[in-house]
This record gives sequence, structure tokens and C-alpha cells, in this order.
Amino acid sequence: MDQRLLKSLLMPDAYPEPTKSVRLLQTHVSFLFITDNYVYKIKKPVDLGFLNFTSFDRRRFYCNEEVRLNRRLCPEIYLGVVEVLESASGATFRGEGKVIDYAVKMKRLPEERMLDRMLAEGKVSASDIRKIARTIAEFHLNAERGRTISRYGSITAIRRNWEENFRQIGEFVNISLAKKDLHMITLWVETFMARNQALFAERVSRGFIRDCDGDIHLENICLTSHVCIFDCIEFNTRFRYTDTSADIAFFLMDLDYHDKKEFSDVFLDEYIKATGDREVLRPLDFYKIYRAVVRGKVESLKMLDPDIPSADRDNAKEKARRYFRLARGYVIRQKLPKSLFITCGLMGSGKSATASALAFELGMEITASDAVRKELAKIPTDKRSLDAYGAGIYSTAFNEATYRELLSRTEKALKAGRSIIVDATFRRNEDRARFASLAARYAAFFCILHTSCPDKLARERLDSRIRKAGELSDGRWELFHRQKDEFEPPGTSEGKLIYLDTSRSTPDNIDDILNAMEFADGT
Repeated sequence: MDQRLLKSLLMPDAYPEPTKSVRLLQTHVSFLFITDNYVYKIKKPVDLGFLNFTSFDRRRFYCNEEVRLNRRLCPEIYLGVVEVLESASGATFRGEGKVIDYAVKMKRLPEERMLDRMLAEGKVSASDIRKIARTIAEFHLNAERGRTISRYGSITAIRRNWEENFRQIGEFVNISLAKKDLHMITLWVETFMARNQALFAERVSRGFIRDCDGDIHLENICLTSHVCIFDCIEFNTRFRYTDTSADIAFFLMDLDYHDKKEFSDVFLDEYIKATGDREVLRPLDFYKIYRAVVRGKVESLKMLDPDIPSADRDNAKEKARRYFRLARGYVIRQKLPKSLFITCGLMGSGKSATASALAFELGMEITASDAVRKELAKIPTDKRSLDAYGAGIYSTAFNEATYRELLSRTEKALKAGRSIIVDATFRRNEDRARFASLAARYAAFFCILHTSCPDKLARERLDSRIRKAGELSDGRWELFHRQKDEFEPPGTSEGKLIYLDTSRSTPDNIDDILNAMEFADGT
């Protein structure tokens, strides 16, 4: 759609109902015009291989398919297909004129109730997740199935989808995807498919290949008086005719992407209870990798769209990188032994950023001294405690209490067979030794991540942090040299020791960790 037509549809008088404003959002395949109460969605005339909207008739057909299919899970939102008309001032949805395109008309959902936003604001409960799980379970139980649909669960069909993805993401190597990561993911996927043909055949024979949604992620779920799941795959049946495990894998992968994996077990518990499908877990990691790769591809494709503003293209690039790194992380987790990582470094040295990024990629539990310390002191995590060095909640006695609690939480994780990262200064050899001993007791791999950076950079970080409201850490430059004087550097005799210069990017440091751990090949 040319710029003149786009601009004309940003005018309120182009719409049949009164509206004070019109806002345009874009995906890689659609223009969405958002009015006060409605959304009008026009398909872009693009051919991406896996979808083709290049002709007038195709766009009309897929608009109707979008309405038909989405009414399965969100019937009251999808109002129908409307004509885009040519007028003297451009394009319009009102009056008369030549039909130049079609749009899907929807009721506008409340943005504050979108699941991604509610999760970011901490407004989602376990009860909400269970409600979503029951909604999807009921949908899957009643979804159409049959011989034609079941064919899409074959190893041949699954391989075709993967090969298409690998072919299409190849052009983004060294842009949003590292070449070695693509190799690692490709190798793991091929190996898994070769070793698990019986598993895929069993899923087909038991009837778990159904006409699913195909696009269940956080941005496509709205929690109003009920669960509304919208924007399913309408443009390609082979993406919608899929294993129910692949359908929920999208949702679970997106929880991981948004650092909300604590809700995954809640969802799976309710979903399995409702469907009785306990075997859904067996191919789940395989499909989570698939979903992360697909999202990485979709975000990467936005970088090629000249209609999308440059700032949005840059944001898409960062999101694509994160999705691809998550896919790589899923692969690495398959061979990760039970592990205990501890950070070690001065305030402002990048410990928390490193720990958080590693926990994201490897799906590991994380416990942090800053949060535990304030929890023990019954101080809100967003409230500063500006005690003098070695006083108040930073006294010797309180430090001991904090590390005891960290040790207790670490033991609980290792005892349950879970890996964990402990984010703390660990300035004393004695404290590191206690955690090394705990790892040995539970036969866990032990690794010290020693973070450092130039003092000037540490000061910049600490000064920036102190100016931000709600920061968890109380570290300040005036305390830095006192801590530095007391710091006991770790040695190689203490266990696996990895030195990290955090003046480099966090992704580069995570790569160094994984390379040092010999996980980079993914075999």
C-alpha cells in the first residue's frame, strides 16, 4: 500500500464510526489501524514463501479465513471482513467507491489486559495461568482431526518446516544469528528427528495432530472477563495442522523469553490434568526450539520491511537475537550437567547482568544476595538502604545471615536436581569454599564467574544506578574502594574459574562462558 493511501487511513473521517484518533501498527505481513473502539487489519501484498498475499483474491480469501478461524477462540472480537474503498482523498472504509482491498474488522481489546503487559507489570496470578491452560486444553480437545490433518505430524512434514526455517534464516547469519549457533541448532534438530521417529509416529497414531491455533504467544492473549486468544495462523494449514505439544510450546517458550518460566509448571499441570495427555512433555523441548527459531525469523523479517520505522526495525533485531539465543540455550540445556555457578566481583563489575543473561539462556534458577538481604531485613526491594560500609544490613553478622540463606536456597535447588546461579560479591575465599563444598556434596559442577571492569566504568555504573528509582542494589562509589581493599581474588584451585571482562558486551561474555564450558558445539 502506497504512502498516500496509508496516510489517508490515518484520518478519523475514513472510518464509519466516530473516533478521535487513529494509530498505525505494523507487523511483517499486516497494517493495523487502531481507532478508539475497533481495529482494521489489512494484509500486506507480500510473498514470504510460507505465505502469499500478493493478489487481491488471496488477500480477500485469507481475510475471511482469519475471521472464520479466530472465531473458534475469540468469537465476539472478530466482526467480519470489510472493503477498503477508493475515494478522492485516498482510501476509506466508509461511503462508496472502487474496492481496492479488504480488511479484517475487530473489536479493540483493552491493551492493559494483554498478557505480555500484565506479566511485565506483575499482575498475572497462577489462577490466570490455569485459566489459560484450561481454555487451550478445551480448544485442543475439540479441535478438528483426521487423516488429512494427521499427515502434518509425519517426520517428513516436520522436516520440511525445519528445512524451510533454516533456509530462510540463513540470510540473517551474522546479523541476528551467529553462524555457529545456526550450525548447533541444525545439528541438534537433525539428530533429534533421527533418534525419535517412533515418538512422532506415536503422536500421530494417538490423534494429537489437530487443527490448532499455531500462534499462541503472550501478545496474542487478552485477559478480560474470559480468556481471549486471537490472531491464529490462517495463511498456511501446515503451520496450523500440528501437534498439540507444538501449540503449547509457543506459549511456554514465550514465558521463558519474558523471564516468566515460573508459570510453566502451573500451566502444564493444569493442561495435562484437563487433557490427560501426559506424553505431551516428550517432544516439548523440540517444539520450544522450533518456536524460538520461528519467532527469531519473524522478527528478523521485520528488518527487511522498508515500511516499518527504523527504530522498530532496530528493536526487532534485538528481539530476534534474543529468540535465537534462547533457541541455542534450549539445545545447550540438553547436555548441561547439574551445576552451581557463583558470581564473584566488586560492586559495579557486572555480576547481576552476567548472572541474569546466563540464567535466561540456560533456564537456570537464580538467587541474588541483594534481594535475599532485603528480604531478611523486611525492606522492600525497591527501597534503598544507605548504611555505611560494614554497618546495618551490611554488617558482618548480616552478611553471614545473607550467605547462610543463599546457601540454604542453593542446597534446596541442588537436592531437587536443579542447577542454580548465585549472584553475590563472594569477596571472601571462605564463602566461596562453602558453596564449592555444597556442590561437591551433591555431585554438581561448580564454576566461579569472576567479573571485572575498569574502575572508571564501575563508577559510571554505580553513579547511574544510584540515580534510578527502584534499583535493587545499594552499591555506591564511596564504598567501592573499601570493598576493593578487602576483596580476596579467587584462584584456579577453588574450582572452574572463568574471568570475564564486563567492559565487553554481555552476549560476548555469555559466549565466553559457554565456550569455556565446552557447550558451544551442541552435540
